[in-house]
Amino acid sequence: MNPAIFAPDGDIDLLAVGETLIDFISEQSVAHLQNAGSFRRYLGGSPANIAVNVAQLGGRSAVISKIGGDAFGRFIESELRRFGVSTDYLVVDEGVRTSIVFVARTTGTPDFEPMRDADFRLVPEDIPEAAIARAKVVHASAFALSREPCRSAVRKAFTLAREMGKIISLDPNYSPRIWPDLGEARQVLAELYRMTTLTKPSLDDARRLFGPACTPEQGIARFHEMGARFVIFTMGREGILISEDGRLLGHLPARSVVAVDATGAGDSFWAGFVTALLDGNSLGRSVLFGREIVELKLQAVGPLPSGIDRREIVAGLPEPAEAIKRR
Repeated sequence: MNPAIFAPDGDIDLLAVGETLIDFISEQSVAHLQNAGSFRRYLGGSPANIAVNVAQLGGRSAVISKIGGDAFGRFIESELRRFGVSTDYLVVDEGVRTSIVFVARTTGTPDFEPMRDADFRLVPEDIPEAAIARAKVVHASAFALSREPCRSAVRKAFTLAREMGKIISLDPNYSPRIWPDLGEARQVLAELYRMTTLTKPSLDDARRLFGPACTPEQGIARFHEMGARFVIFTMGREGILISEDGRLLGHLPARSVVAVDATGAGDSFWAGFVTALLDGNSLGRSVLFGREIVELKLQAVGPLPSGIDRREIVAGLPEPAEAIKRR
């Protein structure tokens, strides 16, 4: 798999647009939140997690999102700075409350309960053209698209990014709990996918969007039909499928890992994949690097450990032709 994506100019590797919030993750490993007795506070929100992970890997990242001028908002701002994420475009609104999500710690797909306010109140006027101009990759999620006015803010960010020739990344992390109107979700995602370069759907995402009988191959085809050029399709223990312009390039099997917590696993994989891609690696080598990073994440609660040497990891990767199976 030869290099297929070339990084545009910019001094920010990844600009995350959307939800920055507080995750309260249960201290006990439970299948359902109703069984959790105590929680620990973490910086959360998928785009924010990806920005933190990029910074932990030595990249440069920033967020455009809205938080409240409350104690949780101040915690978010200090945590982003502690992890090296730029807060130049973080919007603090004294009139709203910072969004929070309660999450069950689990080795599978986590049960969660959101309490939203500030995150979806991001408006198009909060998207500076200068921020998009500085970015190489502009990333957002279905969570951010699920409510207005944040949906319009993301639409503006993607429109500007497309005009400037940026890499546009979209995570279709659809959940009916966040977005009850499935028809609207499909329509909005289809609109945004027409501007999207990269997408990271999971098998769970595909089945929530297209039905429980959806196969990986059918899901990949649907995301390409909506407009995504590159689909990196994650399937948990079944590994990862790589597809370009409707052509399935290969399958990377998952390896056995003793998982402590799956919360944020997909975000760590995507941060690793994007970072490797911006370093000039091929699709295959970038997916291999992402697998290494997600395995590190699965063995810890909270953010990625610091001090990861991405060059050392890349140097130890197998050849993509040997590791990735042709389909």
